[in-house]
Amino acid sequence: MLLLVSPDSVEEALDCAKAAEHLDIVDVKKPDEGSLGANYPWVIRAIREAVPADKPVSATVGDVPYKPGTVAQAALGAVVSGASYIKVGLYGCTTPEQAVEVMRGVVRAVKDHRPDAFVVASGYADAHRIGCVNPLALPDIARRSGSDGAMLDTAVKDGSRLFDHTPPEVCARFVELAHEAGLLAALAGSVKATDLGELARMGTDIVGVRGAVCEGGDRNAGRIRPPLVAAFRAEMDRHVQAHAAAVAAAS
Repeated sequence: MLLLVSPDSVEEALDCAKAAEHLDIVDVKKPDEGSLGANYPWVIRAIREAVPADKPVSATVGDVPYKPGTVAQAALGAVVSGASYIKVGLYGCTTPEQAVEVMRGVVRAVKDHRPDAFVVASGYADAHRIGCVNPLALPDIARRSGSDGAMLDTAVKDGSRLFDHTPPEVCARFVELAHEAGLLAALAGSVKATDLGELARMGTDIVGVRGAVCEGGDRNAGRIRPPLVAAFRAEMDRHVQAHAAAVAAAS
């Protein structure tokens, strides 16, 4: 599993840089604009410059409306600013067809500029609370649009968590569908270290965190600390290795 960590400022990105050996992707977002809120282009650029060159930077382009042209331009802005992973929160798409249209525009805009960029169609475990597309529709939306990955997060940051809305068996099905479509599967949403066993068993490719590596576990008031990133990564690796050993023993 890859570990994606989401700083909300250049200062926090510098802390991520100090923990670079323990993480795989630095994610740029603006939490006060939503769970996948977009940050400014100059912040993306500054964070790209702050972290080691071998660490990919991802950027969210927002909890977007059903406005394909607007979203395509936002995605192009993110990749031009230095992000190589582009995540789109399909907040305003109420049907798979709308979501596919949005993501096709994003894929073209991004890959015309940088063919090796990685595009992620992101949905919400708590989709029922905001009226957007069903979580299990995301892998097919990503496949049909030419995206590279599918992700689930939580839209409403009220203390509820990924597994509160999509139980482990549903998340496992999401991962399975993504893999069947040739995509990477990413899961986030107030993920804690206690969830890592389940995430490893279902074969999650990318785990996204913020609160779990912040002081006091508080994604808003706390700040990312390198020792917390290191500890989370150690626990993640422990579960991945235990799962691999169990699979090997069973075979």
